[in-house]
Amino acid sequence: MSATSETKPVKKRQGVIEHTLSDISHTLEQSIFAEDIARQRGLLQSIDPRVKVLSMVALLIAVGLSRSLAVIIGLYLLTLVLARVSAVPMSFFIKRVWLFMPFFTGIIALPALFITPGPTLVQLPLGLMITRTGAMTALFLLLRVSTSVSLAILLVLTTPWNSVLKALGVLHVPDVFVLILGMTYRYIYLLLHTVNDMFLSRKSRVMGRLSGAEERRLIAASAGTLLGKSLHLSGEVYLAMQSRGFRGYPRTMDTFKMRALDWACLIGMLLVTGIAIWLGSQGTQ
Repeated sequence: MSATSETKPVKKRQGVIEHTLSDISHTLEQSIFAEDIARQRGLLQSIDPRVKVLSMVALLIAVGLSRSLAVIIGLYLLTLVLARVSAVPMSFFIKRVWLFMPFFTGIIALPALFITPGPTLVQLPLGLMITRTGAMTALFLLLRVSTSVSLAILLVLTTPWNSVLKALGVLHVPDVFVLILGMTYRYIYLLLHTVNDMFLSRKSRVMGRLSGAEERRLIAASAGTLLGKSLHLSGEVYLAMQSRGFRGYPRTMDTFKMRALDWACLIGMLLVTGIAIWLGSQGTQ
């Protein structure tokens, strides 16, 4: 070998600590970015949260009842327009829906391509074939799921979470369910910070790489410690809430007031929903 031959750098495999720290940091960054969008000046940000909740529920019903691909596609395009006028970054919005949705939904939709009886669309080897009816069924499922997820994400991105929970009162959602949602959202990020601190402190005390068995013991010990911390924290939080006057339902400082713009948006969304349901019931084209 030549003495001048270059030595290729060895690419180190990312350990469990580095990988976990990276995932936690990414999750926290996405949460902070979503809260920033809710504070932007946009169309949906200026609408009463109760109007947005009722409108999104109505549009979800229209998507679920529609038997027309054109109507579902039209409702999806409507979500893109609303995201655009609400200062939601389009690349972020589209990736958040389509990055994982086709994989998980495709697992369910894939068998429908082959087992649904109907005229043959594509003939495959080994006697397999994709039927036209199966392709339409899978396409309906993918479009319904993508449109529904887009509507839900649009609501969360343009509305502070506390306002979303308070607005659920117009749907008569049980108080205990709203309380569980609010506490889960609030403290899951606190626990993520705790996990981040745990792994960061462990990484600062680790020299060299850990073996597979040592990494598994580290994960098990961290999970047990986190469970103990969460149970202890839940007791302290409940006692703190009771000492501050909590009697079954949290009170917020937000006050909702309907304006002319809110009424106009509500009427407009209900009209769109009614037209979509009527057109969607006409056929499957």
